[in-house]
Amino acid sequence: MRIGQGFDVHAFGPGDHVVLGGVSVPHTHGVVAHSDGDVVIHALCDALLGALALGDIGVHFPPSDERWRGADSRVFLRHCRELMRSHGYVLGNADVTVIAERPKVGPHAAAMRALLAEDLGCTIDAVSVKATTSERLGFTGRGEGIAAMAVALLRRDPA
Repeated sequence: MRIGQGFDVHAFGPGDHVVLGGVSVPHTHGVVAHSDGDVVIHALCDALLGALALGDIGVHFPPSDERWRGADSRVFLRHCRELMRSHGYVLGNADVTVIAERPKVGPHAAAMRALLAEDLGCTIDAVSVKATTSERLGFTGRGEGIAAMAVALLRRDPA
C-alpha cells in the first residue's frame, strides 16, 4: 500500500460559480486559476501523485503551458488514474476536505463523489468529500479564497 496527501488553494475572483469535484457550484465569486481552479481535484491529484512518488500536479500540468488554460481538472484526475494503473496500483480510498466558509459543499457532495469515482474507476464508497469552515479565521474565514486537502490510499492491483 502507498499513501499520499495533497493540498490546494485558490483565491476568489470574478465569477458566479466555483468548480468543486467536477461540479459547478453556484457562488458569489469564481476563483483565480490557470485551469478551472477545482481545489478538490487538484488536492486529490497531488495526493495520488504523492503516493506514486511522481511529483505534483504542477509537474504534470504546468501553469506555464497554455494548453492547460481553463482546462477541466477532470482531465488531470483521469491522467492520475492512468498513472496509478500503469504503475500497478488501484485506489483503496480517498478522503477530501474542502475548507471554506462558503459555498456550502454538503448539498453537492454526493454529485462530487460520483464524478470522482467515475474518473478514478472505483466505486463511490471509496471516495469521501466533506467540508469544514475555519471559524472565520485566516483567508478562508475572511472569504478570500477556498482550500482543500486530500489523502489517498493506493493498493497493488490484484489483477
